[in-house]
Amino acid sequence: MAKRVSVDRWIFGITLVLVFIGLIMIFSASAVMANERFGSAYYFLLRQVAYAIAGLLALVALMNIDYRRLKHPAIVFSALGLTTLMLVAVFFLDRSHNTHRWLRYGGFSIQPSELAKPALILFLAYFLETRMKAIGDWRNTILPAVVPTVLFSALIVKQPDLGTAMMCVAITGAILYIAGMDMKYFGYSLVAIVPLLYFLIFRTPWRRERILAFLDPFADPQGRGFHTIQSLIAVGTGGVTGSGLMEGKQKLFYLPEPQTDFIFAVTAEELGLLGSLFIVILFGIFCYRGYRAALRTNDNFARLLAAGITTMVGVQAFFNISVVLALLPTKGIPLPFISYGGSSLFIMLASVGVLLNITKQTD
Repeated sequence: MAKRVSVDRWIFGITLVLVFIGLIMIFSASAVMANERFGSAYYFLLRQVAYAIAGLLALVALMNIDYRRLKHPAIVFSALGLTTLMLVAVFFLDRSHNTHRWLRYGGFSIQPSELAKPALILFLAYFLETRMKAIGDWRNTILPAVVPTVLFSALIVKQPDLGTAMMCVAITGAILYIAGMDMKYFGYSLVAIVPLLYFLIFRTPWRRERILAFLDPFADPQGRGFHTIQSLIAVGTGGVTGSGLMEGKQKLFYLPEPQTDFIFAVTAEELGLLGSLFIVILFGIFCYRGYRAALRTNDNFARLLAAGITTMVGVQAFFNISVVLALLPTKGIPLPFISYGGSSLFIMLASVGVLLNITKQTD
């Protein structure tokens, strides 16, 4: 078969639609709060539009740059080094709401933990490309492959941001699985990870409260279960067709950060089951086309890169939507392309640009 000469139109189109939906829902979710706090209903929208434009420009640029150019030690290890430096720098340069997650300069800010995900994907694709036949060698292949993930995850947990750290682990696991790692090593990993998760969750009071709220939010409806209950109310009152755009009530100081972590709840309330299913289906098609591209290429680097990017988008969407529906404890993970957040949007769009370039060159 001849190689493709154009990008995957499904992935490209779905990305644009999700970004457009995100801008609409960010304005709907934040207008009242933004006007109350900042004197302008467009405060969050205008900032997201700026990042969307920058991200789309990055997408178009990377879509037209051969992904093989990324397969260079200077690029791969510079990405790892810069990400490590930024993850360490947040502990010295930033403190906001008892966390260390952003680097700020003037009106510009970046969340280094968002950069950690594509940096890990790039490193793993580069490192494992020529080692797939030796993927069972834990000393020379598996151990060096997971070292950056362990380092990044430890720094991100320290911020603290357990959700994003788990995202990094999930992405690494998916890439190692696609590279052919034996399932027994996943079992060994669980033996090490489960006790650590127990310590991080149940020995940390506020994380333990989140778990208790997840298990029974109605045990303390005005306290730890409040946010979960408000999210379920938003989803439930939306019905099949929703209350209408801009007509939702739960975003009015009931839902925490309705323009970020709980934007899907606002969407469910205002666009209903049909609107929510439409978004879920778009993410499903995106993942199908992304993994399809990964399987259709004969280049191991491209396969791992495409699979990692697709996993990043799919798993993050799954986590966010599951939290809104009370299927998982709250984690603070944004909904790709839709939630407010410049770092997340820009990096997601740039990563999709790389994925589109890979689809351009698959059989």
